[in-house]
Amino acid sequence: MRRSSDSIVSNIVEGYGRKRYKADFIKFLVYSLSSCLETKNHLFKISVLYHGTIDNIDELISSYDNLGGKIFNFIVYVEKKLENLI
Repeated sequence: MRRSSDSIVSNIVEGYGRKRYKADFIKFLVYSLSSCLETKNHLFKISVLYHGTIDNIDELISSYDNLGGKIFNFIVYVEKKLENLI
């Protein structure tokens, strides 16, 4: 779970570093979204398998769900914005 959660921001940063190449930038944003979904899935499994271990786990799951939506919207924004630049 630590690796997938850390990977969210790391992939955004690496993609931004490659922003000159539209396909690479979007690819890394998609990796970031995938890592967000993976982290959310880990939290869900913990909530089912180890119920009551983490008090605010539903809030954490909701936060990652919200973050995933923001990353998705950013992907759409970048696709549209870069279309106009190329």
